[in-house]
Amino acid sequence: MPTRAIPILPGYEVISRLGRGAGAVISLARDTERGRPVVVKHVVRRRPEDDRFIAQAENEYAVARGLSHPHLRRCYDLVRLRRWLKTRELVLVLEYVDGERLEDECPADLAGILRVFRQVAEGLHALHQQGFAHADIKPNNILLPHGGGVKIIDFGQSCPLGYVKQRIQGTPDFIAPEQVHRAEIDQRTDVYNLGATMYWVVTGKWFRTVVSVAQPMATRIALESQRGNDPPHELNARIPLPLSRLILDCCENAKDRRPRDMREVLSRLEVMEHMVLREPPGMRARPIAPAHREPPAAST
Repeated sequence: MPTRAIPILPGYEVISRLGRGAGAVISLARDTERGRPVVVKHVVRRRPEDDRFIAQAENEYAVARGLSHPHLRRCYDLVRLRRWLKTRELVLVLEYVDGERLEDECPADLAGILRVFRQVAEGLHALHQQGFAHADIKPNNILLPHGGGVKIIDFGQSCPLGYVKQRIQGTPDFIAPEQVHRAEIDQRTDVYNLGATMYWVVTGKWFRTVVSVAQPMATRIALESQRGNDPPHELNARIPLPLSRLILDCCENAKDRRPRDMREVLSRLEVMEHMVLREPPGMRARPIAPAHREPPAAST
């Protein structure tokens, strides 16, 4: 993070730079008053097109500041620096999570995979209870803390349930049809995004959404079918049929054919977990994950 941003945040000491994302420089810092590590996102508006990054950071704060669920990352503070009545810089202070992204560190065994899916579904259900959809669930937005558990991050594209966005937002490999067609986004949008994420985790392949990453945007949006997605259990014979069916049900193009909410997804995952836990330890720990996975594409 540029040192000139530090005076905006009295009471925080920047320790190291972690990387970049969504137009922000992301750093590890320490809250000197509470003695805890935090993540700091610093967004600077240099060009008019940077306004969307400012808006995403403001949106993340508006959604995440009221969250307290263990599987949802909290947001502590937002500091704006204005010039000529416009926000020129913005600093977002977030809960620090010491862990790896699901994109980089997937569990190999069925019990571990089901546990992660179930905890993500629990977090999303809690978010829906607060009246919001995440709208960008993907492996890169799921953290696996080193101490165990799951944290859903990045609420920059989140929106109220039933909201219609003016522009297409999402990640091509995981985007739901209603996001592409700018229709109402609700809890079933997250069901679809989670289903596409599960498909990638257990098969190593992208789920073919209505957006084809191999085509220009104008051509992609015209595509309307799932383009022959193979059932997960046909791509990976170690995947149980109930899990394969759940994934395909979540990824139905028509919202009314998907599970109606995360409670239904949770119920089916919990049944599978109980079945796995009744197996002998050796069978329970057998690896089912693919050795290699296609790298996910960037957000739109």
